[in-house]
Amino acid sequence: MIHGVMNVCKEKGYTSHDVVAVLRRITGQKKIGHTGTLDPDARGVLPVCLGKGTKLCELLTGEDKTYETVLLLGKVTDTQDISGKVLAEQCVDSLKVEEVEAAVFSFLGEYEQTPPMYSALKVNGKKLYELARSGQVVERKARRVYITDIKLLEINLPRVRMKVTCSKGTYIRTLCHDIGEKLGLGGCMEELIRTRVGRFTMENSRTLEEIAHIFSDGEVSELLVPVDEMFDSAPRARVTDAWETAARNGSSLPEDAAVCEKTLIDNERVRLYDREERFIALYRWREKTGEYRLEKMFFPEI
Repeated sequence: MIHGVMNVCKEKGYTSHDVVAVLRRITGQKKIGHTGTLDPDARGVLPVCLGKGTKLCELLTGEDKTYETVLLLGKVTDTQDISGKVLAEQCVDSLKVEEVEAAVFSFLGEYEQTPPMYSALKVNGKKLYELARSGQVVERKARRVYITDIKLLEINLPRVRMKVTCSKGTYIRTLCHDIGEKLGLGGCMEELIRTRVGRFTMENSRTLEEIAHIFSDGEVSELLVPVDEMFDSAPRARVTDAWETAARNGSSLPEDAAVCEKTLIDNERVRLYDREERFIALYRWREKTGEYRLEKMFFPEI
């Protein structure tokens, strides 16, 4: 079985589930999961976890992301992107570039964002887009998101091309909609490319076709980031022989149960290995109790 994380360049027309289905056919294994949905009309970085790497899916969904998007001003749609039904249109001839810049940059930092109806979020067990397609509109709670950075790449009204770095859970469609609303003219997302998810960038991503060719040539390792390398900022520690079984069972370990490559501070994460250099688990050092406590187990074979 293949274990690790693959940086897939999702192409337009594919859902995140489609990507997983194709990879299952390519690799011949079922244990594969994606790290968060990316709209079918969008393209870009989609980290996919395989084997033991599937234990990372939840951790990777929390990573900051970077997008390049085109905001089309003067048009409002029910989906908040260009694919939706047009609800309103306005002329933007009187709009000034300075006004656009001020509106865009006003969203830097923390803001309350209401998720769109056309999204995969669930309300009472049903996905919002399923309700929207049946003509229902339900109340959605606003969520606090964080826009870390916005760079204006080009303004050619009514279009605004920008690069946005944001926290998890941010809808770029909704950001475009909200900017248009702030300007009083409406707006929707015309184009979206995800260029980064955490450490994974567009430059190092591979299309499904490229992955299939590389896999058929037997060069699988060049496609994967090993599970333990996903935590390469955490120091390594080797469990002593006497405590290997306890470590594999996820038990708390005393200070002398592991030899670490550095002196740890309280709550610092460590990567724990056995005598054969196999990655066992992530532990955290607890200064107060003088022990290592389990954070995430990776040892059992799948």
